[in-house]
Amino acid sequence: MTTGTLPEQRIALVDLLDRLLAGGVVITGDLTLRIADVDLVRIDLRALVSSVSAAVPPPWEEP
Repeated sequence: MTTGTLPEQRIALVDLLDRLLAGGVVITGDLTLRIADVDLVRIDLRALVSSVSAAVPPPWEEP
């Protein structure tokens, strides 16, 4: 009887990073430090990690 699981694959860290950077990765998170229902510290994280090409100009530069 099969359980429908995929076979295990091993992948090198360099290959994993190459695949992630080729498509880009978005990291989001929220952290709130609260005591007695009073928010003391709130941290919001929004990050985009992607590879950069010299052929594509940065968005902050005017053409």
